[in-house]
Amino acid sequence: MSQAEVGIIGILVMLLIFMTRMPVAYAMGLVGFLGFSYLKSIDGGMSLLAKVMYGEFSNYGLTTIPLFILMGQIAFNSGISKKLYNTAYHFFGNINGGLSMATVASCTAFGAVCGSSPATAATMATVGMPEMRRYKYSDELSAGSVASGGGLGMIMPPSVVLIVYGILTEQSISKLFVSGILPALLLTFLFIIAIAVKCHFSPELGPKGESFTLKEKLISLTGLIDTLAVFVLVVGGLFVGLFTPTEAASVGVFGVLFIALVRKQLTFDGFVKSLHETLTTSCMVLFLIAGAVVFGKFLAVTRIPFDIAIWISSFNLPPYAIMSMIVLIFFIGGCFMDSLAMIMLTIPVFFPIVQKLGYDPVWFGIIIVLITEMGVITPPVGINVYVVYGVSKEVVGDISLESIFKGIIPFLFAIIAGLVLLFIFPEIILFLPELMFE
Repeated sequence: MSQAEVGIIGILVMLLIFMTRMPVAYAMGLVGFLGFSYLKSIDGGMSLLAKVMYGEFSNYGLTTIPLFILMGQIAFNSGISKKLYNTAYHFFGNINGGLSMATVASCTAFGAVCGSSPATAATMATVGMPEMRRYKYSDELSAGSVASGGGLGMIMPPSVVLIVYGILTEQSISKLFVSGILPALLLTFLFIIAIAVKCHFSPELGPKGESFTLKEKLISLTGLIDTLAVFVLVVGGLFVGLFTPTEAASVGVFGVLFIALVRKQLTFDGFVKSLHETLTTSCMVLFLIAGAVVFGKFLAVTRIPFDIAIWISSFNLPPYAIMSMIVLIFFIGGCFMDSLAMIMLTIPVFFPIVQKLGYDPVWFGIIIVLITEMGVITPPVGINVYVVYGVSKEVVGDISLESIFKGIIPFLFAIIAGLVLLFIFPEIILFLPELMFE
């Protein structure tokens, strides 16, 4: 068999292994190891496996991942998310769909100290779902806004997905963080517009809540102080070159922990829970990276990424048409795979093509994160949907998966609108990085 044929068989075998529910990291690592060993030698495969496992787990740059995850967990267990939701509720609660708008805005703000989409969705489901149920919001709107809003944690810095993308493509994580701010705010605005349109035609889906005076609204802004302080400390330090991404992550953890202890908002049990969740999530992400690197080495030996690049180039299509094809592939793949796994599996294939087409790697990174954000709310995987479904059973009781999947439809259209705008106006992504770093 030719190298390309071995590569195709390897990809098909890996997809079959996925269906057995074997963890994605193990599936990629196993197929990559066996494929590389077949094409080279068993000694070469063993050497690759040892080198990658040691190299990735001893990579200083990867320490940003557990640190940012820990920062988000401490923020959650210390009650910062409740303050954010209270502030947003004071400003949006008195209009139709206002609680859902408050949830989306809170997701964006919490994403600034979390960086994990499922964690953001779980947090806001715990905080927002009971309130929306109390004001007789439909399950469709309330659960849909939580699941979709949770995806904003993937774009708003610090983002674990952007860190992984930066490591895989050797791009500046600082630039990627900065480039995600305006798209995150744009998407938040589009989500709020989607809720407003939905409730305009069906006001019974999101009845009006309480009204607050201007004084009460201004007082509620104090709930943003903790989040803004940490965000300015972390991202501001990156802006001015005071911290490296790893140093910024450690400073962020210290900042959140300091605030939680000074305000006496973090119990010992909450701290232990934060450490446990951080350990579990970090191990999952790091093993995914290691498995993806092994599989990527195997793909490189088969030359499939280069063959695909040559094949696509042979169409003589305009760059935007080729990029549209890549976006479609990412969207379809994101419906069946976890966002991190999808990025790590496909970046080795498509990143060389994107570079050859002349697209900015930072712009491409944000576009890919946006597409994978669609993946976290679309069936059959839709991890955020299942997270909200699981959490909602504990906090509000009966709610169906069908209601949640139906509720995310308006937000999918909002994400598509955002993608179109970012394609037409790439400056939305590149403006801040160019301003800060060039």
